[in-house]
Amino acid sequence: MSDLINLTLPDGSVRSVARGTTGADVAASIGPGLLKAALAARVDGNLVDLSRPILADASLALVTSKDEAIALDLARHDFAHVLAEAVQHLFPGTQITFGPSTDDGFYYDFAPAGRQFTDEDLPAIEAEMRAIIARNEPLVREEWTRDALIAHFKAHGESFKAEWAAELPDGEALSVYRAGNQPDAWLDLCRGPHLPSTGKLDPSAFKLTRVSGAYWRGDQANAMLSRIYGTGWLNKKQLDAHMTRLEEAAKRDHRRIGAEMDLFHLQAEAHGSVFWHPRGFVIYRALEAYMRRRLDAAGYLEVKTPQIMDARQWEQSGHWGKYRENMFVIPDEVPNISDVGPVISHDAQWMALKPMNCPAHVLIFRQGIKSYRDLPLRLAEMGCCHRNEPHGALHGLMRVRQFTQDDAHIFCREDQIVGEIAKFCDLLDVVYKDLGFSDYAIKLALRPDKRFGTDAMWDWSEQSMRDAVAATGRDTPDWGWEELPGEGAFYAPKLEFHLTDAIGRTWQVGTIQTDTVLPDRLDASYVGEDGGRHRPVMLHRAILGSYERFIGILIEHYAGRFPVWLAPVQAVVATIVSDADEYAGIVTAALQKAGIRTDTDLRNEKINLKVREHSLSKASYMLVVGRREAEEGTVALRNLAGGDQQVLTLAEAIELLKAEATPPDLR
Repeated sequence: MSDLINLTLPDGSVRSVARGTTGADVAASIGPGLLKAALAARVDGNLVDLSRPILADASLALVTSKDEAIALDLARHDFAHVLAEAVQHLFPGTQITFGPSTDDGFYYDFAPAGRQFTDEDLPAIEAEMRAIIARNEPLVREEWTRDALIAHFKAHGESFKAEWAAELPDGEALSVYRAGNQPDAWLDLCRGPHLPSTGKLDPSAFKLTRVSGAYWRGDQANAMLSRIYGTGWLNKKQLDAHMTRLEEAAKRDHRRIGAEMDLFHLQAEAHGSVFWHPRGFVIYRALEAYMRRRLDAAGYLEVKTPQIMDARQWEQSGHWGKYRENMFVIPDEVPNISDVGPVISHDAQWMALKPMNCPAHVLIFRQGIKSYRDLPLRLAEMGCCHRNEPHGALHGLMRVRQFTQDDAHIFCREDQIVGEIAKFCDLLDVVYKDLGFSDYAIKLALRPDKRFGTDAMWDWSEQSMRDAVAATGRDTPDWGWEELPGEGAFYAPKLEFHLTDAIGRTWQVGTIQTDTVLPDRLDASYVGEDGGRHRPVMLHRAILGSYERFIGILIEHYAGRFPVWLAPVQAVVATIVSDADEYAGIVTAALQKAGIRTDTDLRNEKINLKVREHSLSKASYMLVVGRREAEEGTVALRNLAGGDQQVLTLAEAIELLKAEATPPDLR
């Protein structure tokens, strides 16, 4: 075997180097600047430590901070390790568990030796983290056997890590990272990779944000842990921008704005369900009516299906085995409610509240014989669904237990898939732009480990979706195109649509999935052109995702100041003097007759106070009337979003408001 190997660099050049050469060695040979900038390496596309020996011919790319997504993930992973080391130094006897990176930072779960941690502990922990970063400790990868690792953790009182290590494969080399070269240096079990040293982190680019409780392995039956959250970035400028976004997000919090605008509320008597107030339900109904019109125009047929279905149906569809923990299950029949004790009989026939609409739509499809000429058949439902989310996961409108999907299922032939997905993408594009979201990304979520169907079926389904997006020209970086391994549904891959809101946050909302599993499990078929029986392909699709969550996103995107067509109060008629009260009534009646949602303010208050209050309540326009306006049949029209005031005839004002109050699809 030769002692030399060939490394192919991104520019196509090939370097012959000694076997065992590392990415750091190659960086140093190119120049000291690159060695200083290098953070990790990609060997044949796999991300590895810069110090990892390369033992065979391979392609090699060096990762620097210019590869921002990779660099951020590495930095956040390292911040989590530094956090764990700092906590164990400050609080001896604390056990470590897990500490992943997140979308904007990192966290680590600890089992404190004494009291649980609090937010008051964070400044001291931050200071210790900065000291560790300043020491520039090398992050050294070692390989241990499972038994040696278990023995080490037990000897150091790390029962949680020992438990986890005991479940790892025997005979496989396990990677451990040590913070320093000393034999007694702090270490943690980790797959890696990591930055070369803690000094690669910017000590001004992180902040610990909060402490919360967490259960070991997410199970309420297990020990309670302390979870410390932080946000981490590549430099202080990024951190400051993020903190500014957080401040803006707090101002836009849909729960606070929802209360201020009297849109909805939530309370413990109905955990995870929304109490819509009249003004909030105005938004809901306007959005629902708009979606119905868009779906009608796109050839969808609306249906309505039962809320409760027999468990045998859910078992046949596969949800009972794959999704049961998220379903609300009830007995089929309780003859006498007083007979029900603390435990329901196991002999009961079970029913379940539907967590999704798809099995019921298959049952509608199966009614009567379907021909290939009937396809595509697009069935839509504003379907109310229930999912048993943990209390701790509930979050305003964004995570609820009862919600309504803008759901639809397209039953089609294989040769129709590309066209149907393309039509869906076009429809979704129009809807998002009408609602104020011109910036969104498209991602393909691929097969998860826990799934139905054969590999061949998944290969075909995933490629069908790639082909469909390619046909629309959206499989490019301009559309944020990306593939997400392991994140598909258990029955199908899915396209995900991620909106970017007014302050730069992303929200995954719309989806479309190519499914051949459910039609097969539920025996859906159509008669083909050849007279034979064929399975349809079932496209699961949603644009908003759920009305509740999407309205929450809209509230935060617009900070409560909705486009006029969605605003709960589109106009307020306010008087300057009581002599104009009668005319104010005439103006209000005319506006309401024109279909404009109008309130009237006849209070004996100064007009500046009225303007301020109604501006804060996010009304769209104010029509100010006094003696002169009453005499001349005019109004002083003020845009409460900050526009100028103009004096118009009542007819002119109505026409202007009608134009803005008309939904985009009706203009």
